[in-house]
Order: sequence, then C-alpha cells, then structure tokens
Amino acid sequence: MAELLKGAAVAKAMTAELAERAEALKAKGTEPCLAILRVGENPSDISYETGALKRMEKVGVKVKQILLPADASKEAILDAVKGVNEDSSIHGLLMFRPLANKEAEAEACKLIDPAKDVDAMSQTSLASVFTGSGEGYAPCTAQSCMEILDYYKIPIQGKNAVVLGRSLVIGKPVSQMLLAKNATVTVCHSRSIGIPDICKNADIVIAAIGKAGFVTEDFLKPGQVIIDVGINVNAEGKLCGDVDFDAAEPVVDAITPVPGGVGNVTTAVLAKHVIEAAEKTL
Repeated sequence: MAELLKGAAVAKAMTAELAERAEALKAKGTEPCLAILRVGENPSDISYETGALKRMEKVGVKVKQILLPADASKEAILDAVKGVNEDSSIHGLLMFRPLANKEAEAEACKLIDPAKDVDAMSQTSLASVFTGSGEGYAPCTAQSCMEILDYYKIPIQGKNAVVLGRSLVIGKPVSQMLLAKNATVTVCHSRSIGIPDICKNADIVIAAIGKAGFVTEDFLKPGQVIIDVGINVNAEGKLCGDVDFDAAEPVVDAITPVPGGVGNVTTAVLAKHVIEAAEKTL
C-alpha cells in the first residue's frame, strides 16, 4: 500500500515554525497582517476564509476582513485594493476569485502592490515564478505541492515529473517550480495525446486537471509519487480528487489523499507568504 502524504503533518510543522517567526516580528514592533477581500457569499470562499482565519490565529497573523456585496461596483472593489496598498500595517492581500465582475477582477489584479500579492494575482508575481527571481510569491496551491514533496523528502532532481493541467493557478507555476528543482517536466492538458503512456513514464505526477477520477490504473506504475490537487464531487456526492485513489493506492509508492492532502497545506502557505512579506519590510 502507498504511503499517504497527509497535508496535516506538513501544515502542523509549518505552523510551528511560522509562529516563531511571527513572534520575532512582533518583538521588533511589526505585527504581520493579512487582508481578506471577499465579494459576495460564495460558500467555497467562506469555507476557505474560515480555514484561513483559524490558521492565521494559530500562527499569530492579524486578519483584516473586507467584505463587499455580490453586486459591488468596480470602483468599490478597486478602492478596497487601493486601501490595502496604502495601509502600511497590512502585509498581504487575499482576494477571492473569480469575481462576477471580470473587468473589476482584471483591474484589481493589475492594481495590487506586488509586495502584498501573497497569492500571485498579479503578472508581476507570476513572472517571478517563471524567471526564478524570488521577488514575488507563487500561488498558494502550487506552493503547497512543493511543500509536501519537501516535507516528505521526495527526491525531485533528475526525476521525470508530469503535470496534468496548465492553469496559471497550479499547472503552469508548479511546472516551473519543479524545473527550478531540476526535474524533467512534461505538462499535459486537454489537447494532449497519449496521456496515460506519458504518465506511466513519470516518477512524480501532479494531477490538477479538474476531472474526478481522471487518473486511472492505466496511468500508473510502481514507484511513483502522486500529488492529487483535484477537488471534485463524484456521482455519489463524495469529495474526491483527479486520481482514482482506490486504483492508485495499491500501485504507487506515495499519494496525497483527497480530502486531507494538498488542501490542508494552502492556508499554511498563505501564512508563510504573509510573514515573508512582513519580514521584507524590516
């Protein structure tokens, strides 16, 4: 049976370290602070916000919630972002996306101060991931995949890694982060041909394609490590990943469960980015 790469252990270790760093910042007169901008009452946004609030409390990061109605104007949304940019006591901004107002979303992503862009909303942050400059912050979910691999001491250098999905939130940035660790990376997407055979050649598979149970036994071989980023609801109404867990577990060496894997780490990564942003202000 495969080793379960549980996210809770990763998040716990990160939280302990980050709490020490937060205390060190406070001792120097700086209280790390995250602003959360939520437009409307999307249940998934509220669920993530609840988890983020709990994580920030454990770490010692102050949170300022900015809640706007679902029909908030573009001006109101942009004013909220400007307010965060101008407030020196705030070190990071999490804005829930997608917004119903696409124009407002696009302008907000351009407007945010890159120094406070702790979840890679801006092109500046994404550029830092692709260039390896280290000046910005990777999307929290993509960074969570790397934190799990690091915590469980999964070798990356020289390994064949396949990333299923090419979104700017996970697929593209995590592929660049794997390259930075000297993996040989293949990115598969909806137009790729022969995905099962490509995956069978992989040492590491990161599944972020958004289809329940997409990765079946035909994709897998002994010795693989599977990071399942998918959050789906199957025909039985149960939460599941992009990987057929029951088919994968007897075959591969290690796999993240869904739930209980990558999702458990994202709020810890968010806290890490806020603390790093605060440290850069000293």
